[in-house]
Amino acid sequence: MEIDEILRQLEKLTSGSYPREAVAAAIARKQEITPELLRILETTIEQAEQLASKAGYMAHLYAMFLLAQVRETRAYPLLLRFALLPGDLLESLCGDVITEDLGRILASVCGGDARGIQSLIENEGADEWARVAGLSSLVTLVTTGQKTREEIVDYFAGLFRGGLAREWSHVWDSLVAYAADLYPEELIDDIKQAYNDGLVDEAFVGLEDIRKDLEAGRERALARLAEKPQHHLVEDAAAEMGWWDCFQDHVRDRANAMAQAAVATSFASPAPAVSQMRYSAPKPGRNDPCPCGSGRKYKKCCGKP
Repeated sequence: MEIDEILRQLEKLTSGSYPREAVAAAIARKQEITPELLRILETTIEQAEQLASKAGYMAHLYAMFLLAQVRETRAYPLLLRFALLPGDLLESLCGDVITEDLGRILASVCGGDARGIQSLIENEGADEWARVAGLSSLVTLVTTGQKTREEIVDYFAGLFRGGLAREWSHVWDSLVAYAADLYPEELIDDIKQAYNDGLVDEAFVGLEDIRKDLEAGRERALARLAEKPQHHLVEDAAAEMGWWDCFQDHVRDRANAMAQAAVATSFASPAPAVSQMRYSAPKPGRNDPCPCGSGRKYKKCCGKP
């Protein structure tokens, strides 16, 4: 498959179909296509508003994952610039990729250099979810051996002790949660003070949860952390993107058509055949209001892992 055809197939979502062959071809021709993927990121940053309104535009998402898979460090400064876009544009362009994958992507392309990620975390003008992704990426650097636990715990200590404005935000919630993931022995007094100062939402992570992490011991805590897929580098862009919900519509349509055909041709009661193919109501998006009525986003309420 020629480069132009690969890029054409990766530009936008088409009929809910995942362009698996094009993604595989992009990986196979990574040296030739990498400059084009970097160009896509830069263009998306420069034309963010225009492209956010373009139906089905996805070229930048493919670029992020493909560049992460090949550990392209030239993507690092571009992704940091991308992360500084206004929150509404990030939401429109990326949706849950910001909260679910940006941390892993940054860790995959930074080459072990955490300074840019740290600047993102400390930038109070940046979108809070992008800053949270930065915190996540630092934990990923530990689990993948690019940074030591002690280096990141020491950096977290600096955030607790003046590196962050002392007012509640999801950045504080996530700082405490990620500190707990790394085993928070050295930070327990800072964490308690953060709770005392009202900087942490206990519905997100409670102090009792932190105590349980301490009781579990360092070895168990770090072993459990290493098993979390959200703290692994991007290894297989094709597999990771292929299960996204936006690519499943054609699968659902085919399944529903099969169910309807079974009902139409069966001489037996159709009810069992229909029930086997029934689909529940769509799960709320992680940035949607939680259906429980709490007023919080789903990912910070009933959708919290």
